[in-house]
Amino acid sequence: MAPMTAHGGSNPHILQFLSNILSQRGPSALPYSEDVKWLIRQHLLSLTDAFPSLQPNTSTFTHNDGRTVNLLQAEGTVPMVFQGITYYIPVIIWLMESYPRYPPCVYVNPTRDMIVKRPHPHVNPSGLVSIPYLQNWIYPSSNLVDLARNLGHYFSLDPPLYSQRRVSPGNSNSNVNSTGTSVAMSGSSGSGDSASVARPSIPQRSSPPSPYVGSGRIMPPSPQRQAVEDPNEVYRRNAINKLVDTIHGHIMGLKKTREVEMDGLFNAQAVLRQREEQLNYGLKDMQNEKEGLEQQLQMVLMNADVMEGWLRDNEGKMAKLGNVDADHVFEPCDPLSKQMLECTASDLALEDIIYSLDKALQEGVIPFDQYLKNVRLLSREQFFHRATSAKVKANDMQAQVANMAARISEYVG
Repeated sequence: MAPMTAHGGSNPHILQFLSNILSQRGPSALPYSEDVKWLIRQHLLSLTDAFPSLQPNTSTFTHNDGRTVNLLQAEGTVPMVFQGITYYIPVIIWLMESYPRYPPCVYVNPTRDMIVKRPHPHVNPSGLVSIPYLQNWIYPSSNLVDLARNLGHYFSLDPPLYSQRRVSPGNSNSNVNSTGTSVAMSGSSGSGDSASVARPSIPQRSSPPSPYVGSGRIMPPSPQRQAVEDPNEVYRRNAINKLVDTIHGHIMGLKKTREVEMDGLFNAQAVLRQREEQLNYGLKDMQNEKEGLEQQLQMVLMNADVMEGWLRDNEGKMAKLGNVDADHVFEPCDPLSKQMLECTASDLALEDIIYSLDKALQEGVIPFDQYLKNVRLLSREQFFHRATSAKVKANDMQAQVANMAARISEYVG
Protein backbone atom coordinates (compact mmCIF):
# COMPACT_ATOMS: atom_id res chain seq x y z
CA MET A 1 0.00 0.00 0.00
CA ALA A 2 1.31 3.40 -0.96
CA PRO A 3 1.85 5.72 2.00
CA MET A 4 -0.53 8.63 2.51
CA THR A 5 1.28 11.95 2.16
CA ALA A 6 0.27 15.45 3.10
CA HIS A 7 0.31 16.42 -0.61
CA GLY A 8 2.22 19.54 0.06
CA GLY A 9 3.62 19.51 -3.51
CA SER A 10 0.31 18.85 -5.23
CA ASN A 11 -0.85 21.22 -7.93
CA PRO A 12 -3.09 23.80 -6.20
CA HIS A 13 -5.44 23.82 -9.20
CA ILE A 14 -5.93 20.04 -8.92
CA LEU A 15 -6.40 20.35 -5.16
CA GLN A 16 -9.03 23.07 -5.60
CA PHE A 17 -10.74 21.15 -8.42
CA LEU A 18 -11.08 17.98 -6.32
CA SER A 19 -12.24 19.90 -3.25
CA ASN A 20 -14.92 21.73 -5.24
CA ILE A 21 -16.17 18.75 -7.25
CA LEU A 22 -16.38 16.43 -4.22
CA SER A 23 -18.11 19.02 -2.02
CA GLN A 24 -21.02 19.58 -4.42
CA ARG A 25 -24.51 18.67 -3.22
CA GLY A 26 -27.82 18.18 -4.95
CA PRO A 27 -28.45 16.90 -8.49
CA SER A 28 -24.96 17.87 -9.67
CA ALA A 29 -23.18 15.90 -6.90
CA LEU A 30 -21.00 12.97 -7.89
CA PRO A 31 -22.48 9.54 -7.00
CA TYR A 32 -19.98 8.66 -4.28
CA SER A 33 -20.68 7.95 -0.61
CA GLU A 34 -20.04 10.88 1.70
CA ASP A 35 -17.89 8.79 4.05
CA VAL A 36 -15.34 7.96 1.29
CA LYS A 37 -15.07 11.27 -0.60
CA TRP A 38 -12.08 12.37 1.47
CA LEU A 39 -10.33 9.04 0.72
CA ILE A 40 -11.05 9.45 -3.02
CA ARG A 41 -9.50 12.92 -2.90
CA GLN A 42 -6.40 11.54 -1.17
CA HIS A 43 -6.06 8.71 -3.71
CA LEU A 44 -6.20 11.10 -6.67
CA LEU A 45 -3.75 13.55 -5.10
CA SER A 46 -1.31 10.72 -4.37
CA LEU A 47 -1.70 9.51 -7.96
CA THR A 48 -0.92 12.94 -9.45
CA ASP A 49 2.12 13.27 -7.16
CA ALA A 50 3.50 9.89 -8.24
CA PHE A 51 2.39 10.08 -11.92
CA PRO A 52 2.01 13.73 -12.99
CA SER A 53 0.82 12.69 -16.46
CA LEU A 54 -2.39 11.22 -14.98
CA GLN A 55 -4.66 14.22 -14.48
CA PRO A 56 -8.04 13.96 -12.72
CA ASN A 57 -11.22 15.29 -14.34
CA THR A 58 -14.90 14.42 -14.68
CA SER A 59 -16.63 12.88 -17.66
CA THR A 60 -19.75 10.92 -18.61
CA PHE A 61 -19.49 7.14 -18.33
CA THR A 62 -21.97 4.88 -20.15
CA HIS A 63 -22.78 1.54 -18.56
CA ASN A 64 -23.52 -1.63 -20.53
CA ASP A 65 -27.26 -1.18 -19.90
CA GLY A 66 -27.22 2.33 -21.40
CA ARG A 67 -27.20 4.30 -18.15
CA THR A 68 -25.00 7.39 -18.12
CA VAL A 69 -23.42 8.89 -15.05
CA ASN A 70 -20.92 11.65 -14.35
CA LEU A 71 -17.79 10.13 -12.76
CA LEU A 72 -14.23 11.04 -11.85
CA GLN A 73 -11.43 9.74 -14.07
CA ALA A 74 -7.65 9.96 -14.29
CA GLU A 75 -6.47 10.23 -17.89
CA GLY A 76 -2.87 10.20 -19.05
CA THR A 77 0.01 7.79 -19.57
CA VAL A 78 1.62 5.04 -17.51
CA PRO A 79 5.36 4.41 -18.04
CA MET A 80 6.65 0.93 -18.77
CA VAL A 81 10.08 -0.49 -19.60
CA PHE A 82 10.26 -2.85 -22.58
CA GLN A 83 13.61 -4.23 -23.77
CA GLY A 84 15.44 -1.57 -21.78
CA ILE A 85 13.48 1.35 -23.29
CA THR A 86 10.80 3.40 -21.48
CA TYR A 87 7.45 3.74 -23.25
CA TYR A 88 4.25 5.48 -22.17
CA ILE A 89 0.90 3.70 -22.41
CA PRO A 90 -2.17 5.98 -22.66
CA VAL A 91 -4.83 4.88 -20.15
CA ILE A 92 -8.06 6.10 -18.56
CA ILE A 93 -8.86 5.11 -14.96
CA TRP A 94 -12.60 5.48 -14.17
CA LEU A 95 -13.61 5.72 -10.52
CA MET A 96 -16.94 3.88 -10.46
CA GLU A 97 -19.83 4.70 -8.11
CA SER A 98 -18.74 1.99 -5.65
CA TYR A 99 -15.10 3.17 -5.47
CA PRO A 100 -12.99 2.72 -3.31
CA ARG A 101 -14.81 -0.29 -1.83
CA TYR A 102 -14.65 -1.86 -5.30
CA PRO A 103 -11.91 -1.48 -7.93
CA PRO A 104 -11.91 1.21 -10.64
CA CYS A 105 -12.43 0.48 -14.33
CA VAL A 106 -9.24 0.83 -16.42
CA TYR A 107 -9.06 1.19 -20.22
CA VAL A 108 -6.08 1.61 -22.52
CA ASN A 109 -6.65 4.64 -24.72
CA PRO A 110 -4.80 4.09 -28.03
CA THR A 111 -4.26 6.98 -30.41
CA ARG A 112 -5.15 6.80 -34.12
CA ASP A 113 -1.78 5.27 -35.03
CA MET A 114 -1.96 2.54 -32.37
CA ILE A 115 -3.75 -0.81 -32.21
CA VAL A 116 -4.56 -3.18 -29.36
CA LYS A 117 -2.66 -6.45 -29.40
CA ARG A 118 -4.87 -9.48 -29.99
CA PRO A 119 -4.92 -11.66 -28.05
CA HIS A 120 -3.60 -10.13 -24.84
CA PRO A 121 -3.75 -11.78 -21.39
CA HIS A 122 -4.79 -8.59 -19.59
CA VAL A 123 -6.47 -6.35 -22.22
CA ASN A 124 -9.54 -7.32 -24.25
CA PRO A 125 -10.17 -5.99 -27.79
CA SER A 126 -12.26 -3.09 -26.43
CA GLY A 127 -9.30 -1.91 -24.31
CA LEU A 128 -10.64 -3.00 -20.91
CA VAL A 129 -7.76 -3.91 -18.57
CA SER A 130 -7.94 -6.84 -16.13
CA ILE A 131 -4.88 -7.49 -13.97
CA PRO A 132 -4.57 -9.43 -10.68
CA TYR A 133 -4.34 -6.21 -8.65
CA LEU A 134 -7.84 -5.19 -9.85
CA GLN A 135 -9.23 -8.69 -9.34
CA ASN A 136 -7.84 -8.85 -5.78
CA TRP A 137 -8.79 -5.30 -4.81
CA ILE A 138 -9.00 -4.95 -1.02
CA TYR A 139 -10.61 -1.94 0.66
CA PRO A 140 -9.12 0.22 2.16
CA SER A 141 -5.51 -0.85 1.52
CA SER A 142 -5.69 -0.84 -2.31
CA ASN A 143 -5.10 2.52 -4.00
CA LEU A 144 -4.48 4.18 -7.36
CA VAL A 145 -0.70 4.59 -6.99
CA ASP A 146 -0.13 0.87 -6.55
CA LEU A 147 -2.58 0.24 -9.40
CA ALA A 148 -0.58 2.45 -11.78
CA ARG A 149 2.65 0.70 -10.78
CA ASN A 150 1.08 -2.70 -11.40
CA LEU A 151 -0.18 -1.52 -14.79
CA GLY A 152 3.36 -0.54 -15.79
CA HIS A 153 4.68 -3.89 -14.54
CA TYR A 154 2.22 -6.07 -16.46
CA PHE A 155 2.40 -3.89 -19.58
CA SER A 156 6.19 -4.26 -19.59
CA LEU A 157 5.81 -8.05 -19.60
CA ASP A 158 3.51 -7.96 -22.64
CA PRO A 159 2.86 -4.54 -24.27
CA PRO A 160 -0.86 -4.12 -24.99
CA LEU A 161 -0.48 -1.59 -27.85
CA TYR A 162 1.50 -1.51 -31.10
CA SER A 163 2.14 1.36 -33.46
CA GLN A 164 0.80 1.05 -37.00
CA ARG A 165 3.33 1.66 -39.80
CA ARG A 166 1.91 3.74 -42.61
CA VAL A 167 3.36 2.87 -46.02
CA SER A 168 2.44 4.76 -49.22
CA PRO A 169 0.60 2.67 -51.88
CA GLY A 170 3.48 2.99 -54.39
CA ASN A 171 6.05 1.37 -52.10
CA SER A 172 6.62 -2.36 -52.44
CA ASN A 173 8.90 -2.96 -49.43
CA SER A 174 10.25 -1.00 -46.50
CA ASN A 175 13.09 -1.09 -44.00
CA VAL A 176 13.55 0.44 -40.60
CA ASN A 177 16.75 2.33 -39.88
CA SER A 178 18.46 2.60 -36.52
CA THR A 179 16.68 5.83 -35.57
CA GLY A 180 13.22 4.29 -35.83
CA THR A 181 12.03 5.89 -39.15
CA SER A 182 10.67 3.77 -42.00
CA VAL A 183 12.54 3.97 -45.32
CA ALA A 184 10.37 3.04 -48.33
CA MET A 185 12.04 1.83 -51.61
CA SER A 186 10.31 2.62 -54.87
CA GLY A 187 9.17 -0.44 -56.81
CA SER A 188 8.75 1.11 -60.34
CA SER A 189 11.17 0.33 -63.19
CA GLY A 190 13.93 2.85 -64.01
CA SER A 191 13.89 4.32 -60.54
CA GLY A 192 15.24 1.49 -58.45
CA ASP A 193 18.03 3.63 -57.01
CA SER A 194 15.71 6.32 -55.76
CA ALA A 195 14.52 6.16 -52.16
CA SER A 196 12.20 8.26 -50.11
CA VAL A 197 12.05 8.57 -46.34
CA ALA A 198 8.56 7.96 -44.96
CA ARG A 199 7.00 9.58 -41.89
CA PRO A 200 7.88 7.92 -38.55
CA SER A 201 5.28 5.49 -37.26
CA ILE A 202 4.68 7.72 -34.20
CA PRO A 203 5.48 11.45 -34.55
CA GLN A 204 8.17 12.71 -32.25
CA ARG A 205 7.37 15.70 -30.09
CA SER A 206 9.72 17.60 -27.87
CA SER A 207 7.13 18.85 -25.35
CA PRO A 208 5.04 17.18 -24.16
CA PRO A 209 6.50 13.76 -24.89
CA SER A 210 4.64 11.27 -27.01
CA PRO A 211 2.10 9.38 -24.94
CA TYR A 212 3.50 6.02 -26.00
CA VAL A 213 7.16 6.37 -26.98
CA GLY A 214 10.31 7.37 -25.15
CA SER A 215 13.77 8.49 -26.27
CA GLY A 216 12.55 8.91 -29.86
CA ARG A 217 12.01 5.14 -30.32
CA ILE A 218 8.99 3.46 -31.88
CA MET A 219 7.10 0.58 -30.26
CA PRO A 220 7.86 -3.01 -31.24
CA PRO A 221 6.37 -4.03 -34.58
CA SER A 222 2.98 -5.69 -34.78
CA PRO A 223 2.92 -9.41 -33.89
CA GLN A 224 2.20 -10.23 -37.54
CA ARG A 225 5.66 -8.87 -38.45
CA GLN A 226 7.52 -10.89 -35.82
CA ALA A 227 9.23 -14.14 -36.62
CA VAL A 228 7.47 -17.43 -35.98
CA GLU A 229 7.69 -18.19 -32.27
CA ASP A 230 9.18 -21.36 -30.89
CA PRO A 231 6.40 -24.00 -30.34
CA ASN A 232 7.89 -24.96 -27.01
CA GLU A 233 7.75 -21.35 -25.88
CA VAL A 234 4.16 -21.05 -27.08
CA TYR A 235 3.20 -24.24 -25.25
CA ARG A 236 4.96 -23.03 -22.11
CA ARG A 237 3.20 -19.64 -22.22
CA ASN A 238 -0.19 -21.26 -22.80
CA ALA A 239 0.39 -23.67 -19.93
CA ILE A 240 1.33 -20.80 -17.65
CA ASN A 241 -1.74 -18.81 -18.71
CA LYS A 242 -4.00 -21.81 -18.10
CA LEU A 243 -2.43 -22.40 -14.72
CA VAL A 244 -2.86 -18.73 -13.81
CA ASP A 245 -6.52 -18.85 -14.92
CA THR A 246 -7.12 -22.01 -12.88
CA ILE A 247 -5.52 -20.52 -9.79
CA HIS A 248 -7.46 -17.31 -10.29
CA GLY A 249 -10.69 -19.30 -10.53
CA HIS A 250 -9.90 -21.11 -7.30
CA ILE A 251 -9.03 -17.82 -5.60
CA MET A 252 -12.27 -16.20 -6.76
CA GLY A 253 -14.27 -19.21 -5.53
CA LEU A 254 -12.49 -19.07 -2.19
CA LYS A 255 -13.11 -15.34 -2.05
CA LYS A 256 -16.86 -15.81 -2.63
CA THR A 257 -16.98 -18.51 0.04
CA ARG A 258 -15.19 -16.28 2.52
CA GLU A 259 -17.51 -13.39 1.66
CA VAL A 260 -20.54 -15.58 2.42
CA GLU A 261 -18.95 -16.63 5.69
CA MET A 262 -18.18 -13.02 6.56
CA ASP A 263 -21.78 -12.02 5.81
CA GLY A 264 -22.95 -14.77 8.15
CA LEU A 265 -20.56 -13.59 10.84
CA PHE A 266 -21.69 -10.00 10.40
CA ASN A 267 -25.34 -11.10 10.74
CA ALA A 268 -24.46 -13.08 13.87
CA GLN A 269 -22.63 -10.04 15.21
CA ALA A 270 -25.70 -7.87 14.62
CA VAL A 271 -27.91 -10.40 16.46
CA LEU A 272 -25.45 -10.55 19.35
CA ARG A 273 -25.36 -6.77 19.56
CA GLN A 274 -29.17 -6.67 19.64
CA ARG A 275 -29.22 -9.26 22.41
CA GLU A 276 -26.56 -7.32 24.27
CA GLU A 277 -28.79 -4.25 24.18
CA GLN A 278 -31.74 -6.30 25.44
CA LEU A 279 -29.63 -7.71 28.27
CA ASN A 280 -28.42 -4.23 29.19
CA TYR A 281 -32.03 -2.97 29.28
CA GLY A 282 -33.08 -5.96 31.41
CA LEU A 283 -30.13 -5.46 33.75
CA LYS A 284 -30.99 -1.80 34.12
CA ASP A 285 -34.62 -2.64 34.95
CA MET A 286 -33.51 -5.21 37.51
CA GLN A 287 -31.17 -2.68 39.12
CA ASN A 288 -34.00 -0.14 39.32
CA GLU A 289 -36.29 -2.79 40.81
CA LYS A 290 -33.58 -3.74 43.31
CA GLU A 291 -33.23 -0.12 44.38
CA GLY A 292 -37.00 0.14 44.85
CA LEU A 293 -37.10 -3.04 46.93
CA GLU A 294 -34.22 -1.79 49.06
CA GLN A 295 -36.12 1.43 49.71
CA GLN A 296 -39.24 -0.52 50.68
CA LEU A 297 -37.13 -2.74 52.95
CA GLN A 298 -35.72 0.32 54.67
CA MET A 299 -39.24 1.65 55.14
CA VAL A 300 -40.45 -1.67 56.62
CA LEU A 301 -37.47 -1.80 58.97
CA MET A 302 -38.15 1.76 60.10
CA ASN A 303 -41.82 1.00 60.75
CA ALA A 304 -40.85 -2.16 62.64
CA ASP A 305 -38.52 -0.12 64.83
CA VAL A 306 -41.29 2.36 65.48
CA MET A 307 -43.73 -0.43 66.43
CA GLU A 308 -41.19 -2.10 68.71
CA GLY A 309 -40.50 1.21 70.41
CA TRP A 310 -44.23 1.82 70.91
CA LEU A 311 -44.68 -1.64 72.41
CA ARG A 312 -41.78 -1.07 74.80
CA ASP A 313 -43.20 2.27 75.87
CA ASN A 314 -46.74 0.97 76.44
CA GLU A 315 -45.94 -2.46 77.88
CA GLY A 316 -46.21 -1.14 81.45
CA LYS A 317 -49.52 0.58 80.74
CA MET A 318 -51.05 -2.68 79.53
CA ALA A 319 -50.09 -4.38 82.80
CA LYS A 320 -51.84 -1.65 84.81
CA LEU A 321 -55.03 -1.89 82.78
CA GLY A 322 -55.34 -5.63 83.35
CA ASN A 323 -57.62 -7.59 81.04
CA VAL A 324 -58.77 -5.41 78.12
CA ASP A 325 -61.59 -6.35 75.77
CA ALA A 326 -60.20 -6.18 72.22
CA ASP A 327 -63.59 -5.16 70.86
CA HIS A 328 -63.53 -1.96 72.91
CA VAL A 329 -59.94 -0.90 72.26
CA PHE A 330 -60.89 1.29 69.29
CA GLU A 331 -63.97 3.49 69.48
CA PRO A 332 -65.59 4.80 66.25
CA CYS A 333 -65.85 8.56 65.99
CA ASP A 334 -69.39 8.62 64.46
CA PRO A 335 -72.29 6.25 63.68
CA LEU A 336 -71.20 5.74 60.05
CA SER A 337 -67.74 4.68 61.15
CA LYS A 338 -69.23 2.30 63.72
CA GLN A 339 -71.52 0.75 61.11
CA MET A 340 -68.60 0.46 58.67
CA LEU A 341 -66.48 -1.28 61.32
CA GLU A 342 -69.27 -3.76 62.18
CA CYS A 343 -69.96 -4.59 58.50
CA THR A 344 -66.27 -5.11 57.72
CA ALA A 345 -65.77 -7.33 60.78
CA SER A 346 -68.85 -9.42 59.93
CA ASP A 347 -67.72 -9.76 56.29
CA LEU A 348 -64.27 -11.01 57.31
CA ALA A 349 -65.75 -13.38 59.94
CA LEU A 350 -68.13 -14.92 57.38
CA GLU A 351 -65.20 -15.30 54.97
CA ASP A 352 -63.32 -17.28 57.64
CA ILE A 353 -66.35 -19.49 58.29
CA ILE A 354 -66.74 -20.30 54.59
CA TYR A 355 -63.05 -21.16 54.38
CA SER A 356 -63.43 -23.50 57.40
CA LEU A 357 -66.42 -25.19 55.73
CA ASP A 358 -64.31 -25.74 52.58
CA LYS A 359 -61.60 -27.45 54.61
CA ALA A 360 -64.22 -29.57 56.46
CA LEU A 361 -65.76 -30.71 53.18
CA GLN A 362 -62.35 -31.67 51.80
CA GLU A 363 -61.62 -33.74 54.94
CA GLY A 364 -65.10 -35.40 54.88
CA VAL A 365 -66.27 -33.97 58.20
CA ILE A 366 -69.64 -32.66 56.87
CA PRO A 367 -71.81 -34.01 54.05
CA PHE A 368 -72.00 -32.18 50.75
CA ASP A 369 -75.70 -31.16 50.97
CA GLN A 370 -75.20 -29.60 54.40
CA TYR A 371 -72.12 -27.77 53.06
CA LEU A 372 -74.14 -26.24 50.22
CA LYS A 373 -76.96 -25.21 52.56
CA ASN A 374 -74.64 -23.46 55.02
CA VAL A 375 -72.59 -21.77 52.28
CA ARG A 376 -75.80 -20.44 50.66
CA LEU A 377 -76.99 -18.91 53.95
CA LEU A 378 -73.60 -17.45 54.81
CA SER A 379 -73.08 -16.01 51.32
CA ARG A 380 -76.45 -14.26 51.47
CA GLU A 381 -75.60 -12.71 54.82
CA GLN A 382 -72.13 -11.72 53.56
CA PHE A 383 -73.69 -10.05 50.52
CA PHE A 384 -75.89 -7.85 52.75
CA HIS A 385 -72.91 -6.79 54.86
CA ARG A 386 -70.87 -5.91 51.75
CA ALA A 387 -73.78 -3.94 50.26
CA THR A 388 -74.12 -2.03 53.51
CA SER A 389 -70.39 -1.28 53.50
CA ALA A 390 -70.63 0.07 49.93
CA LYS A 391 -73.51 2.39 50.91
CA VAL A 392 -71.62 3.59 53.97
CA LYS A 393 -68.56 4.35 51.81
CA ALA A 394 -70.72 6.32 49.35
CA ASN A 395 -72.33 8.35 52.16
CA ASP A 396 -68.93 8.98 53.72
CA MET A 397 -67.59 10.20 50.37
CA GLN A 398 -70.53 12.56 49.93
CA ALA A 399 -69.98 13.91 53.40
CA GLN A 400 -66.31 14.56 52.68
CA VAL A 401 -67.17 16.35 49.43
CA ALA A 402 -69.74 18.50 51.20
CA ASN A 403 -67.24 19.35 53.93
CA MET A 404 -64.63 20.36 51.32
CA ALA A 405 -67.19 22.52 49.49
CA ALA A 406 -68.11 24.26 52.73
CA ARG A 407 -64.47 25.01 53.46
CA ILE A 408 -63.91 26.39 49.95
CA SER A 409 -66.95 28.66 50.27
CA GLU A 410 -65.54 30.05 53.51
CA TYR A 411 -62.26 30.94 51.77
CA VAL A 412 -64.00 32.40 48.77
CA GLY A 413 -66.44 34.45 50.88
